[in-house]
Amino acid sequence: MGDNYAFRESVDARDPASVGRIAGAAGNFRDDEIAVAVELVRERLRKGDESGYHFWFADAPDGTLAGYVCYGPTPCTLGSFDLYWIVVDNPRRGRGLGGALMARAEEAARAMGCRRMYVETSGTDRYQGARRFYRGGGYSEAAVLADFYAEGDDKVIFLKKL
Repeated sequence: MGDNYAFRESVDARDPASVGRIAGAAGNFRDDEIAVAVELVRERLRKGDESGYHFWFADAPDGTLAGYVCYGPTPCTLGSFDLYWIVVDNPRRGRGLGGALMARAEEAARAMGCRRMYVETSGTDRYQGARRFYRGGGYSEAAVLADFYAEGDDKVIFLKKL
């Protein structure tokens, strides 16, 4: 990872707009999905730890958001966590930042009692890169729910035992 990023867990007032910007630029997410990503950041700002959403942010040297990950305990489980979002700004993809964010999230989740981290994504061609990323990070395909998001758009659930 050639760039020098400043990693932080704290959420600040500029993060909702920054998350919206990089999620919107990613090219895979619909407007309603981007709105959810932004809302999770706002929920964390409002409720803190009680929100159940935890973050790692990577700020570029110029202060702009380069990438982030959102994760948290899965409600009504003991030791299961969800990785809700991981997004790296397009010009910074493919240089290890996503893996660095994932590793920080997994380490923090493990410290909070996580035994298993789950992540779900689409089965469409647009998400081939995401599925390859998860497999490369040690995640295995745990389930496929056919036509979950829409006709012809399966939900693919990945799992990593921590």
